[in-house]
Amino acid sequence: MEEKIILLVEDNPDDVELTLRAFKKCNIANEVVVARDGVEALDYLFGTGAYAGRDLSVMPAVVLLDLKLPRIDGLEVLRRLRADERTRFLPVVVLTSSNEDQDVVNSYQLGANSYIRKPVDFVQFIDAARQLGIYWLLLNEAPPKGRR
Repeated sequence: MEEKIILLVEDNPDDVELTLRAFKKCNIANEVVVARDGVEALDYLFGTGAYAGRDLSVMPAVVLLDLKLPRIDGLEVLRRLRADERTRFLPVVVLTSSNEDQDVVNSYQLGANSYIRKPVDFVQFIDAARQLGIYWLLLNEAPPKGRR
């Protein structure tokens, strides 16, 4: 059985640490690749820049994408993912602190699979992480390879 990787696209080190702690507390032991801005996320997904030569047959099971990112924002990352055959069907969960209605609308228009506001309370965040893990890593069935 192949390891299901999580790509966490988050520039705030505190939120990265919080997410990793929440996954650990929920016994989500999957590898988490952290991209700290939109450029790094796209480099990872398309095997460019620092990730040149990466095995592109190994893609994350889910991308957790913040919207407010340096260099390239989350909405532009999402736009580029959906425009490319290789990543068109990759599950993308927008995980952000933004409470702007327009961000929700824009995310879904660009093809986000889900939009979750980061809970401020750690206990609620742990519960959200647990539910994310159960759904996207265990229950969700991705399209077969070659049809993505």
